Amino acid sequence: MYWLMAVEPHLTVISIVGMGGSGKTTLAANTYNNEDVKKHFDCCAWITISQVYELEDILRSLIKEFHESKKETNPADLNSMNYRLLVKTLVNYLEEKRYLLVLDDVWDTKLLDEIKVSLRDSCLQSRIILTTRKEDDVACHQMGGKHHIHNIELLLMEEAWELFCKNAFSSSPNGSCPLELISFAQELVGKCKGLPLAIVALGRLMYSKNTSQWNEIYSSLNWSLTNNPELEAEKTILLLSFNDLPYQLKHCFLYCSLFPEDHKIRRKRLIKLWMAKGFVEKVEGSTLEEVADSYLVKLTFRNMLQVVERNEFGRPKKCKMHDLLRELALSISVKEKFGAVHGGGGEMKECEAHRISIHKTNGELKSFMGMSKLHSFLVFNKSLKTLPRGSKMLKVLDLEDAPIDELPDEVFKLFNLRYLNLRGTLLKKLPNSIGRLLNLQTLDIRNTQIEALPCGIGNLQNLRHLIMYRFTWNWNDFRYVNGTNVPSNISRLTNLQSVSAIESNGDLMQQIRSMTQLTRIGISNVKEADEMDLCDSIQNMKLLHYLFIMATNEDETLRMDSLSAPPPKLRLVILAGKLEKVPRWFLSLQIVTALSLHWSRLEEDLLPHIVALPNLGRLALNNAYVGRQLCFNTDFLKLTILNIHNFPQLNEILIEKGVMPNLKSLYIGSCMELKTVPLGIEYLRTLQQLSLKSIPMELENRIDNEDFPRVQHIPELHIWK
Repeated sequence: MYWLMAVEPHLTVISIVGMGGSGKTTLAANTYNNEDVKKHFDCCAWITISQVYELEDILRSLIKEFHESKKETNPADLNSMNYRLLVKTLVNYLEEKRYLLVLDDVWDTKLLDEIKVSLRDSCLQSRIILTTRKEDDVACHQMGGKHHIHNIELLLMEEAWELFCKNAFSSSPNGSCPLELISFAQELVGKCKGLPLAIVALGRLMYSKNTSQWNEIYSSLNWSLTNNPELEAEKTILLLSFNDLPYQLKHCFLYCSLFPEDHKIRRKRLIKLWMAKGFVEKVEGSTLEEVADSYLVKLTFRNMLQVVERNEFGRPKKCKMHDLLRELALSISVKEKFGAVHGGGGEMKECEAHRISIHKTNGELKSFMGMSKLHSFLVFNKSLKTLPRGSKMLKVLDLEDAPIDELPDEVFKLFNLRYLNLRGTLLKKLPNSIGRLLNLQTLDIRNTQIEALPCGIGNLQNLRHLIMYRFTWNWNDFRYVNGTNVPSNISRLTNLQSVSAIESNGDLMQQIRSMTQLTRIGISNVKEADEMDLCDSIQNMKLLHYLFIMATNEDETLRMDSLSAPPPKLRLVILAGKLEKVPRWFLSLQIVTALSLHWSRLEEDLLPHIVALPNLGRLALNNAYVGRQLCFNTDFLKLTILNIHNFPQLNEILIEKGVMPNLKSLYIGSCMELKTVPLGIEYLRTLQQLSLKSIPMELENRIDNEDFPRVQHIPELHIWK
């Protein structure tokens, strides 16, 4: 931190060096996220560097990260920029800014040479942190200005023992090791040689094991080290952790290695893939989705997967694999012909693995030997334009963000296909022959150009998840999301768990009445006259936990008062449309965790109707109230995120002391009559981030002057146009 915030004007590079699993990224992250550090710089960016990378993608990520750190909108044509324009954009953006950049996991000096042309030294005390395993060349490489090297030291035995006990005996009295196990445990910890990743993995492996199991693992580790002297002890321990997993979890873990290095894997995407591959066991009383969720919890507890993003209540949203564990998983996958990754370097001619992941190609991929036995085909390369043929056994086809505008007819002959991800592609329609995919469980066409589904969709009796909304991302407009037209036979899909978002038309409201098994539903283009049918349908969906309803347009009144009581499991509610009054059933949302009202333009104060919701964690209000004052004077005990946007007449926000004791993020945007920061904001001692967008100049000036003492305790304060 001293090196980062020293007055040295020249660009300074700080290299953090250590072996895999030693804690380089953890140290960099704790420093990068420090309040004092963040305040010292105008903008910040964190980029993780894969061993196989595209320079233009790195530059785009840099531009995005720097803009997002200041809550600014990314350049509109960013994705179409070539190398020269990307460099120019980055140079111009950083020219008069003091920036902090983290380059995590750098493997060679070539990248540093390629990127430093964009990172010129403006003598504004900018800093670069890079983490690397390679001390001889990468850590010492000169990028101009000052250079410091920090070597990560492995843990001393006392530190290693403390870390091990924290993970192995957290459920024991005082978190201490039982006396009869101390000699075993200390010898095992000694074999980790102070490497934190191995120590934590060993601790989680031994958690809740009995004495007999301790003996087995101790003997197994000694045998492995004696008979495989070429294996490093820490890798042997990681392999033991893998071998100790139940059969299903081994496959789930190995499947994660098909994602690119350092890829942030969405939880929902991952569990749907596991289900499609048949890795998830049926458990009486639980859905397959719930069982898959429990698998993810177990893998993250074992430290086999790392959670990198959680929701406001701590539930995992995204996870990734540590590179050492990914190396282990890939080596096992290749050896057991479980899966293979194609990272470029020529045409794939032969592959006996049942699962293929394409990370880099020259745009086309021809058929290769073994394709007929292929079960999974995943694409993470945005230049792939054609698909291989001859894979009749395929169960998973994941083409997210691939620049394809048409699917070959052969795709719709894949009788065994269970998972089809077309999110972000250029497709404009699906043929009626999609009805042949009788085993399909998941169809994801989110953010494509597909506006309607064919009648064949009604044949997919095994379909569980239908994801098909299209964001416009303009929150100042009423219609920020568009739904998709579906045929009337959608009601035949009795296994469907989630569907969002359907464009309402014709007799849709009558059709969905029988779909009582749904857990998620989104409907757009809802009319005033739909009230009775809509409310009757929702009333019968006893398993529903997610509800999104959008009116036809901003002038159409959204009527939902006929809903006598909301579904008992409802946790997330989004209503977009004009409300004449607050629905009475809001008082019954006892387990709801997130509530969003968009363009409600209520004339009565909403807040008294939702203060009694004990689990509300996220509240988003966009043009939801036409009054001049919002007064938070009763308890919102679990609220962590509050967004207030587009209130044309709002001139005052009051927050009484103690009413929001856990608020972490507050966003206020497009409130042009607001002349001061919320009165009582100084009471929000847990607030980590205050973001203000499109606010009056008078409010900006007050924040810099008389209002500053009231907001100075907030680590991140962002103001942007």
